[in-house]
Amino acid sequence: MMSEFKWHENDTHQIREHGLTVEEVERQIRIFEKGAPYADLDRPCTVGDGIERIGRDEAEAYAGFYEKTGPSRRPVKFVPASGAATRMFKALLKVAGEHERIVRDDIAEKAAAQGGDYKDALTFIDNIDHFAFYETLAGKLEAAGHDIEALRKKGDYTKILAGVLESWGLDYANRPKGQILFHRYPDGSRTAFEEHLVEAARYSKDDKAKCQLHFTVSPEHEDRFRRLLSEKGPVFEKAYGVTFDTGFSRQHPSTDTIAVDMENRPFRDADGRLVFRPGGHGALIGNVNNLGADIVFIKNIDNVVPDDRKPDTVFWKKVLGGLLLTIEKEIAEHRRNIRQEGESGEAVAAALAFVEGRLGVTVPDRVRHASAGEAGRFLLDRMDRPLRVCGMVPSSGEPGGGPFWVRSPDGGLSMQIVESAQIDPSSAGQQQILKNLTHFNPVDIVCSLRDENGSPYDLSRFVDEEAVFISEKSKDGKDLKALEHPGLWNGAMAWWNTIFVEVPLATFNPVKTVNDLLREAHQAG
Repeated sequence: MMSEFKWHENDTHQIREHGLTVEEVERQIRIFEKGAPYADLDRPCTVGDGIERIGRDEAEAYAGFYEKTGPSRRPVKFVPASGAATRMFKALLKVAGEHERIVRDDIAEKAAAQGGDYKDALTFIDNIDHFAFYETLAGKLEAAGHDIEALRKKGDYTKILAGVLESWGLDYANRPKGQILFHRYPDGSRTAFEEHLVEAARYSKDDKAKCQLHFTVSPEHEDRFRRLLSEKGPVFEKAYGVTFDTGFSRQHPSTDTIAVDMENRPFRDADGRLVFRPGGHGALIGNVNNLGADIVFIKNIDNVVPDDRKPDTVFWKKVLGGLLLTIEKEIAEHRRNIRQEGESGEAVAAALAFVEGRLGVTVPDRVRHASAGEAGRFLLDRMDRPLRVCGMVPSSGEPGGGPFWVRSPDGGLSMQIVESAQIDPSSAGQQQILKNLTHFNPVDIVCSLRDENGSPYDLSRFVDEEAVFISEKSKDGKDLKALEHPGLWNGAMAWWNTIFVEVPLATFNPVKTVNDLLREAHQAG
């Protein structure tokens, strides 16, 4: 038991350095011992049962409402951008690590025999000139004394892949996704970071044409992001008639979590020091809270498209924003009516129907049979929380989370975004519910973070602390278990008011591997 565990003086010093306490670390280890609880799925959310489908006329009305009222709310675009692009280049890193010389025909032979990473590497090699970073890569190679076209003619890709991955070249194996050149234009190529600036200029600006953006970044990459903003920001400001107010923050060390070995003992490195790991994107709920913002759009760094594909994205962002402002207004009206009518049952009955029908809230039987005053107090409290409207795309085989009706320990149901890792793999019933999933979470979320009086919510009050993740990793060749906080759009927003809306698949164009940039949606421009 952890109460019998003896911490060394160096351990307690290291724990304090992280901004943690021994009690918190022991709490985390008890989670490893007990195991992370699985979500209790009741059924998938589907169109008409948890997911709203909006017709074109209604969508245009919501978009128009957002255009009229949204700018006065000073919207902020929040983009988690700290993740490294290592996974994007996994196949290239494997091939480069296994071969001293990389010859196209050898890779083709292995691709035919083995597929997998070799097939992906061959696709990259054969299409390398279709990537937006090709010209920059050619320049790096030229500066190092190599002609990229001559190397390609010979089928020798040794230096070419090194130029993509290593620090003397593009250094893409060590850069975050936001700094990768994604799309090619006549006047030059743009990084994913730049595309978010351009996208924000289309829908996330206030009534003074100021665009507020916030990126969470790793400390080692922040300076480069700031240089990119300084270089490219004025260009886009002039082109789109806006000004950018861009902030950066980091994931605080106090949100790191202890790693354990496979016997749930604190994992130590070769020097005997405790190993802590980043606590996952759920730790960023504190960064969102610290914005002090009103309306916030949340979107992943890699889900951006070239300009000629942006109209769909921009339109549906405005639709989600307009729906959010509409629901927010309805909540305020129901709360006001209950307060004004006191013990009257009419306002309570209307709010009850709204909470159940529009917000998908399970109302306990005790509330149904309670007096109007008691039911009113329940409803006032239940509507008084942050609101999120989440776009959901029809499932397309992408890995990740989806919308479900989830049963809580008290038997109530709520709409939640659940990752596959939160679903019991040994339960045939739960796995069947997962298979019946019709929609996928593209992280296309707009949030209202203040109450009707303009006071900000303390977002930490609405986190389901039990909704953690445990995953298996390795360090120095040894297996370990890692703990992640409740995901930003999973447990970290579990007790928010939630609306799920179907959005077109065209609005979801993630880049998980470098070859995703060869898809039609990323080749336009």
